[in-house]
Amino acid sequence: MDAFLTPDRTRLHPVFCTVVPPHLLDKAARSGNTARADAAQRTLEQDASLRTRRRISTVRGIAPAALDAPGPDGPARTVYDAQHRTRLPGKKVRAEGQEPVKDATVNRAYAGLGATYELFLKGFGRRSIDGSGLALDASVHYGEDYNNAFWDGQQMVFGDGDGDLFLDFTVSVDVIGHELTHGVTQYTANLDYHGQSGALNESMSDVFGSLIKQYSLGQTADQADWLIGAGLLGPNVSGVALRSMKAPGTAYDDDELGKDPQPATMDDYVQTSRDNGGVHINSGIPNHAFYIAASELGGKAWERAGQIWYDTLTGGELGSDADFADFARLSTAAAVARYGDGGAEHQALQKAWSAVGLG
Repeated sequence: MDAFLTPDRTRLHPVFCTVVPPHLLDKAARSGNTARADAAQRTLEQDASLRTRRRISTVRGIAPAALDAPGPDGPARTVYDAQHRTRLPGKKVRAEGQEPVKDATVNRAYAGLGATYELFLKGFGRRSIDGSGLALDASVHYGEDYNNAFWDGQQMVFGDGDGDLFLDFTVSVDVIGHELTHGVTQYTANLDYHGQSGALNESMSDVFGSLIKQYSLGQTADQADWLIGAGLLGPNVSGVALRSMKAPGTAYDDDELGKDPQPATMDDYVQTSRDNGGVHINSGIPNHAFYIAASELGGKAWERAGQIWYDTLTGGELGSDADFADFARLSTAAAVARYGDGGAEHQALQKAWSAVGLG
């Protein structure tokens, strides 16, 4: 068996998905600042080990562990403390319905899991990431100065950052939503994590991560910052976030880390064999298309633009090897199917995809 099987025998290909791209950590690992370089190198090595472990688990067909059934009216959240070790999940420190604890990181993770559950339920009628009420688990304080957060196919994991390059990875609710959305993608279109399908996988997580933040803050499209990971960069990094959906390529410009390499259009598409074919880089193109569509439609972005993206992701026609052109075509068709031909939604999709070179 080469994949997990859901109860309805759907094949899943869970992957190890991180929010910080390896190209950024690669540059940090070559820093003249020894502490920064060491922390980045440890994170890269840990990520490489976890990716290998995930591939082996997938090939062997090891199914996810059984999880507690959630209540009918809300999420079933459990937060664990890894206690700066790498053995998961760690010590159970807060379960669903329990009062906040003294550890702010635990409470932020708990709240972020809840915010993600709430948007998918109230915005799209989806009960948890699998659509059937899957319990939401997260581990915090993972490793020593671990500069990343990831979805491993079963749960969320957050590092504390090194305090220099990155801060605590629970500070950005969009990062929490980003990683959990990898689970939604895993249970729906199951997009391959390579090339354009992998960039779409990353883009879905950025889109819904941003929507979760906007929903939590009650923001309209014009009020949102459209940044992924705002507040996450350390005090010595020149930048505002990991990525910008509004202006890909402008999130950071640092003497050591370099300039944000994300393109906004197909004219600047990056051909690379690194990062699974540039999944964290070229995701800027569909990200920008979503920003344009949401801005054209205005109002609350999850209500129309987000609904179209959700319909496309979950509609059953998006193949696991889909490319950008496939998604552009299917999302435009989804807009017509839900809102009608020639309406504002249809026009917004046409404008968005044309603007990024996929008209």
